[in-house]
Amino acid sequence: METQVDLAVEAWLRWVPRWQPATHRGRVAVCRRCLGSPVLSAVGISGNVPHGVQHGLSTRIKTIVDHAVAEYTARNLPMLQGELDQQAARNRSRSYRPTEDLAPEFEGMPLDPEPVPGAPFLFTLAGLADAESVELPPLPPLSDEAKAALRQEVGLADEYANMVGREICSILLRHRLRVQAAISEHVEPQIEAMLAELTDSLDSPFDSETP
Repeated sequence: METQVDLAVEAWLRWVPRWQPATHRGRVAVCRRCLGSPVLSAVGISGNVPHGVQHGLSTRIKTIVDHAVAEYTARNLPMLQGELDQQAARNRSRSYRPTEDLAPEFEGMPLDPEPVPGAPFLFTLAGLADAESVELPPLPPLSDEAKAALRQEVGLADEYANMVGREICSILLRHRLRVQAAISEHVEPQIEAMLAELTDSLDSPFDSETP
């Protein structure tokens, strides 16, 4: 676990120098993966850091948790594993899967931009993916006993995920200084430059000689 976390942080540190502020319209919806994340708190990334920077790290750490829970489930939770296997088989039968094989910085992010009032999309990536999902046959129904057993196994998987998350947070504490230094070096100057440019444009909106 320690090695996996170290590698994830190193990958994020290599990516941060390539980060640039987004120039498209922001989204209204918040990212549930990053908002209030104990992982980001452990490594010292505050809510004032741009979301793209947060998401790049939180997604890499989530992948570690997901893999650990998947291994635990395969060993100890046969009913939940069977449900997951069925869902995976259904997903493989879909020819269009736009959310797969994305870079960590984009994983879990919305597929489409926010719509502009009065300018509807002809189609959306999420809509195309949903259309294929609707065409799949429903999963076979479960008995009440099976549902109760499945809920119990889901609860055990959640408990294990929380335990792994707490362990990862303790490991991340030693990376705080490097993470904060990377943000200070590569992220904050770009934000300050954007704010300075905005201030200049507001101070002299009609001055054509303003550089």
